[in-house]
Amino acid sequence: MTILWGGIVAVSEPWGVQLGAISPSRLIDAQHSASTKQADWQSAYRRRLAVTDLIVVVVAVFGAQLLRFGEDSASLFIPGVSGANFTIAYTAVSVIFSVAWLLALHGYGTRDAKTIGTGTQEYRKLADASIRVFGVLTIAAFLLHIEVARAYLLLALPAGLCLLIAGRWLWRGWLSQQRSQGRFLTRVVLVGEHGKSVHVAREVQRDHAAGFQVVGAVTERGSGQLLPGIPVIGDLDELLPSIEAVEADAVVYSGSDQISPPRLREFGWELQSRSIDLIVAAALTDIAGPRIHARPVAGLSLIHVDYPEFTGIRYATKRAFDVIASALALIVLSPVLAAVALVVRGDGGPALFLQERVGLDGRRFRLVKFRSMVENAEDLLDDLLPFSDGNGRLFKMHDDPRVTRVGAFLRRHSLDELPQLWNVLRGDMSLVGPRPPLLREVQNYEQWDQRRLLVKPGITGLWQVSGRSDLSWEDSVRLDLYYVENWSLTGDLVILWRTVRALLHGHGAY
Repeated sequence: MTILWGGIVAVSEPWGVQLGAISPSRLIDAQHSASTKQADWQSAYRRRLAVTDLIVVVVAVFGAQLLRFGEDSASLFIPGVSGANFTIAYTAVSVIFSVAWLLALHGYGTRDAKTIGTGTQEYRKLADASIRVFGVLTIAAFLLHIEVARAYLLLALPAGLCLLIAGRWLWRGWLSQQRSQGRFLTRVVLVGEHGKSVHVAREVQRDHAAGFQVVGAVTERGSGQLLPGIPVIGDLDELLPSIEAVEADAVVYSGSDQISPPRLREFGWELQSRSIDLIVAAALTDIAGPRIHARPVAGLSLIHVDYPEFTGIRYATKRAFDVIASALALIVLSPVLAAVALVVRGDGGPALFLQERVGLDGRRFRLVKFRSMVENAEDLLDDLLPFSDGNGRLFKMHDDPRVTRVGAFLRRHSLDELPQLWNVLRGDMSLVGPRPPLLREVQNYEQWDQRRLLVKPGITGLWQVSGRSDLSWEDSVRLDLYYVENWSLTGDLVILWRTVRALLHGHGAY
């Protein structure tokens, strides 16, 4: 089984009505049909990925060879047994290297139908496959006393991995665009209790890039609407006719006491005979795949959930990355920082704005930003509260009269937040994390909102790349809590990349 989203499990064999309803010959034919009936777009998409991977690997490996040895015909010395030494041209080494890399990409399922288009999971598989094939080749060279040129390997790995991820990112953008136009979608029917199906439908609709189109629901009510645009097409006593009527590609089961385990299993067999996928939605949401582990026990699929880690080597690695990256950024961006400071100063008033925020474990710190408002902005806040676009917890206002003309530009592209790199270097903040809250916001936190303070706040985060100021309070909290529960260094790198894109477009901030 495969974990989708962070709470949904895709089961390889679907479900049915009665065991005796399927003959052995029909089951064999159904299994053959299910294995060969791949959606045309999925097969074509995987072929495109395979061709892209081939081009990337060849360019990376042979490009590294060209940069390291030039156009000379270099050879690799391989010591043999009893003095039977021999050499092999690096061109042949590059061919072997490329083939091994491509086999690893295939073997690790980087182009699997349940992986493509899933973001960090897809990128993580690319990284795992690439790093491990390099590791195996390096270990083999060490054990056999083969002195491979280190520069050759050190050029090929990062270049190839970056190009592979860039290729997948481009193809994901293309796929997302196609899905926004109604193409390459999986037609899904929700099956289960009405309230549970409503919850699953809302969660599925949050992620448009997943390509799931909910075309109907089968609940105990039998009619009406689940949500606007999602009709209830039948009750739990008429599952198969309802599903067949809308030509569903997959069924998402949200749970129901009216469907017993034996009936659920038999229903799966019937879906299998119709080549319809089964997806089981777990009640636990906002839990990423790496924290979920399936364990079969006596025929049951038990799901173990790892708790998030806030200490240890992974957290130390995050801090080391923050220190190195923020220090380098401050050095590289120092001309930009100086130029922005001069522009803000020319607008009247100080260049920097200091504000008390709440960080890790509720500790207060002074957040530093470029000033984007008039000097007495805090004194004018009370008069503007009635006009807030927020919900009483977070002050937000389109066309805030306190924002200066220069400040509006800085905010649109988040240039006003660049001085927070100093907060990161000091240890008050992280590059990626929850939004740094004000003290008055923390005082209004509900019980579980306090979990946002289990990690350091960030200059950017999921809230930054998912709507910025356009987010509601509830969505902001949900995204922050999701990050706290599921953070990883790989995820941080993806968020940083998405942040750069958001800043270039300048949407959602005001």
